[in-house]
Amino acid sequence: MANDGQEYTEFPGFDMRGFTSGATAAKSSAYDHDMADGDDVADDLPERESAEARGEFPQNGDESDAADEINEGDDGAESDAVADAAVEADDDKPSSPKISKKSLFKVAKNAVKAETPALFSPITLRSVTARNRVWLPPMDTYSAFAGDGKPTPFHYQHYVSRAVGGFGLVCMEATAVSPEGRISINDLGLWNDDQVEAFKWIVADIKQAGAVAAVQLNHSGRKGSQGSFSVGYDGESLPFDRGGWQTVAPSPIAFGRMAEPRELGVDEIHRIVDEFRAAAERAVRAGFEVIEIHAAHGYLLSEFLDPLTNMRTDEYGGGLSGRYRLLLEVTDAIRGVIPETMPLFVRVSATDWAAGGWDLNQTIETARLLKEHGVDLVDVSTGGLLPGVAVPVKPDYQVPFSQQVRSKALVPTTAVGLITKPKQADRVVRKGEADAVQIGRAALRDPYWPLRAAGKLGLSMDEAPYQPQYLRGAF
Repeated sequence: MANDGQEYTEFPGFDMRGFTSGATAAKSSAYDHDMADGDDVADDLPERESAEARGEFPQNGDESDAADEINEGDDGAESDAVADAAVEADDDKPSSPKISKKSLFKVAKNAVKAETPALFSPITLRSVTARNRVWLPPMDTYSAFAGDGKPTPFHYQHYVSRAVGGFGLVCMEATAVSPEGRISINDLGLWNDDQVEAFKWIVADIKQAGAVAAVQLNHSGRKGSQGSFSVGYDGESLPFDRGGWQTVAPSPIAFGRMAEPRELGVDEIHRIVDEFRAAAERAVRAGFEVIEIHAAHGYLLSEFLDPLTNMRTDEYGGGLSGRYRLLLEVTDAIRGVIPETMPLFVRVSATDWAAGGWDLNQTIETARLLKEHGVDLVDVSTGGLLPGVAVPVKPDYQVPFSQQVRSKALVPTTAVGLITKPKQADRVVRKGEADAVQIGRAALRDPYWPLRAAGKLGLSMDEAPYQPQYLRGAF
């Protein structure tokens, strides 16, 4: 899988605007295309073996009670301190709105009492109820090997097994709104009606197993036409004679070793909005219950948001209002064609970890507007926008961003970022730092992570999300 050029390191202190203390960073392939959509970025660090030795990662899918206590010490005090510092805006950045206790109560209406396992309480958004708050995030598998964007039996096994494993919501990977919007030639897509039928059997059985079926719609922008494990060209643009294509972006700025993209014209931007709208209609016909817009990790919509990748001087560039215009237009287009009862999510990178780039305060301002435009939840991640930046990786390192977006924008959020242990995940929800947590690479290791977590948190087998066929093996 391709290296996006980012650097990752572990150290305790960092400024959430993206400024880091001069620590030595290690090269990694952590954001293997959009594998960053999971929570366990550090799994791809060269130092993984030593991390496992320290007990930061479960080995062979086993988690001891002692290991589960690693993140219990100060109950998140350090994260709170970091979060408090994160909203100190520069003079030229949008200010964060003040909030009242009454408003905060409205945001926390889905919160649960401390004495209950918060992670396994249901949550309702519009008319959709997830049975718990441990969710599977969208993680690219690059397994549509025919190049037609259609899911395969592998995708059925991958996603339905996680639904059987107890996840409350299962979000299918970045699904392209056009052939040119794919990250690789092996990406899923919803750009034609033939693809709808190929999704239906998977969606139906995710729901049959008790999980909410979601899909993430994406346009790859300058990070498209990448190689993958099945075709090679790791970290490079796929040659045209191997199926590659000309990529597009807000401005002709290449990503790392990738080919230079072509700058989009205004008419082309409008067409992309139409493609998102049409893909959302197809997602509804396929049976999905939730749609997520991918505006994170350096793909097209996040490229428009970031001042370091968007150099336009027209209505889609310049100040923040110009840079978030496309995201709002896509949001309005999708909200206008999906049922009123259907939740709409947006994934964002809360910072690009670079001075002068996209940061928390801009994220908060944009999240407030997204809520006004009918978005029900903001899926908060970080990074992936720029090559060669340092990211301070440690357990819960992205949780403060989720907490700040939730409290300042007054919108439900999800949290990701080295959330690997049941008590750790439960604490995030219980403290109101997020409304749900997403378990990514840990879920690749263990499709039944929620069932294991339920046992760790003291739920009886009748309370845990078991299928009847699995009760004899209950934790």
